Amino acid sequence: MGTLAGHLVPGSALALLGLWHIINTVRAYHLKGPNHFRTSLWHPFMSPSSKLAYMELFLIVSFSIFSIVMQVLDYPLFSFAFKLNNYEHATMFLHLAIYAGFTLITEMVQKTDIWFEVSGILAASVFGQELFLLHYHSADHVGLEGYYHWLMQLIVFVSLLSALSTTIFPSSFPSSLVLSISVVFQGLWFINMGFLLWVPELVPKGCTIRLGHGGDSDMHGAVMCGTHEAGLRARALANLQFSWILGGILIFVGFVCSFYPKKVTPRVQSIEYERLNSRVAEIPLSVAGFKPVNYQ
Repeated sequence: MGTLAGHLVPGSALALLGLWHIINTVRAYHLKGPNHFRTSLWHPFMSPSSKLAYMELFLIVSFSIFSIVMQVLDYPLFSFAFKLNNYEHATMFLHLAIYAGFTLITEMVQKTDIWFEVSGILAASVFGQELFLLHYHSADHVGLEGYYHWLMQLIVFVSLLSALSTTIFPSSFPSSLVLSISVVFQGLWFINMGFLLWVPELVPKGCTIRLGHGGDSDMHGAVMCGTHEAGLRARALANLQFSWILGGILIFVGFVCSFYPKKVTPRVQSIEYERLNSRVAEIPLSVAGFKPVNYQ
């Protein structure tokens, strides 16, 4: 993943997956309403009976296996040299393949929701292992590159919390939506890192790319800033990029939510309406047991 393509490909895949989940989560909440909404860890491309229903899970498994092979073969060198950082990246995709593979098998065989909690735990483990391996990465990311990776860990931490919350509270629309937003954020931040850390023309002013050579200890593509002021300016720009990307995602979510008009009546009102009807219906029964009395 220490190349521009190594950031763009997985970043684009994550961003598209997250956008797909945002659209389907909002759509499901609109159609089912707050009382019948239930989180789904995957969404069929067509009707559940279609052959393409499990396309999302098939794509995740296939992409994970492909990424593992590319990391083991040390793309673009295509050699079997044992590099710790490559195997750490491959391990992240391994947990993603385990989650998607288990969910795919259970959905195709069982076709019930009894394994939802297990799939939720596996989904949370994907983000947990990603956070663990990013935090204790064998490649010592320092300087501006290290700061970008630290901001990435914040996003992954939110994904982990929202995945656990979604598993515990499957009817929570906010948890499901935050999980989808965080996945998009991860993908777009990967893409942003690829451009800002691997394209020399886009490196912040006063900083340069230091291309490493040799063993795992080298900081491949580490961005080094010439002065302390240049480093502070580069980090400030990273903070702005972080906020701008999140703002763009939230604007997209707002447009998606506004696309569906409000049509669901809150459950509280329906309960009160039923109680009122039941009281009206009980009045004639209680009165019918008495005879009118005339006082003279």
